[in-house]
Amino acid sequence: MTSTDPTAAPTLAQALAAPEGGLAGLHPAYFALVMATGIVSLAAHLTGLTGVARALFFINLIAYPSLWTLTIARVIRHPARVAADVSHHGRTVGFFTIVAATSVLGSQCLIVGGAFRPAVVLWCAAIALWALLTYPIFTILTVKRMKPPLAEGLNGGWLVAVVAAQSVAVLGAQLSPALGTGTRDVVVLFSLAMWLGGGMLYLWIIGLIFYRYTFFPMSPSDLAPPYWINMGAAAISTLAGATLVLATPQAPLIQFVLPFVRGLTLMWWATATWWIPMLLSLGVWRHVFRRFPLRYDPLYWGAVFPLGMYTVATTRLAAAIEMPALMVIPRASVYVALIAWAGAAVGLVSSLFVRARKR
Repeated sequence: MTSTDPTAAPTLAQALAAPEGGLAGLHPAYFALVMATGIVSLAAHLTGLTGVARALFFINLIAYPSLWTLTIARVIRHPARVAADVSHHGRTVGFFTIVAATSVLGSQCLIVGGAFRPAVVLWCAAIALWALLTYPIFTILTVKRMKPPLAEGLNGGWLVAVVAAQSVAVLGAQLSPALGTGTRDVVVLFSLAMWLGGGMLYLWIIGLIFYRYTFFPMSPSDLAPPYWINMGAAAISTLAGATLVLATPQAPLIQFVLPFVRGLTLMWWATATWWIPMLLSLGVWRHVFRRFPLRYDPLYWGAVFPLGMYTVATTRLAAAIEMPALMVIPRASVYVALIAWAGAAVGLVSSLFVRARKR
């Protein structure tokens, strides 16, 4: 492929394309790289590691447009593969990472970069992407004639649909205090609705996932990294609720329902916290007792994201409920998130070198 080819992907495509299958095999969930990098950046910023936060923000400013270039190139060059992904129960939910990545980058622009207008543009883009993906994807999965059994078609990645909705709520609530009164009220109402709707979607999906856990046989390969989204989706629901609470002084609507929002936010945080020991136990079973190899997979970015999200959510919750003692958690968990991010990044670079040597 020559550099004059209008569909040519940039050099970074070698690092981001799937280890097998190249551009055609690019996983729809690869925008989780931006999600993970963005939320770890925000976690670092909120815990005083501003240099790290800015470095990760810079990485995302490269990764986000690069992934869009790769995605557009894949749509043009491999439309059949993209169409197959859209109708595939296991892979189609990966497209929701585009929405969450857009919102998280918007939060980075606002909080780390201090850039309000780009954050507004990204929020509007995230809303449009959420609408363009949510209803077509769930309509296709509903009306398709051939469907897989529950044990084969359902995984933790389905909860990225929840993350997408909640990420829009988070960014909207973050932007609201700087808006004019009339606009602010609309944005707060919309963000509140997205938070509540996303929470209901979590309850629908997590019930099926827990049923899958406890009533179907599980092999080590079934416990793929996206199952960490079980915790991440509850954590981002915590963050959305806490951010709405923090916007209360400028939002009469939230003042009206403040006890409810605080209580539900605490429930989401307790749910996210409950999942952590469970997921660690399953990870030990998978990699220690069943000796499942730990090798790089683009889906591991979906496991990094919840760790960073739990750190950010707990930080915001501590402020929302005026409980500074909770800050002992994010001061430690931020380093766990950074180590996980570094491990995934090393895996990505290593896979690039392996592929280059094979050529």
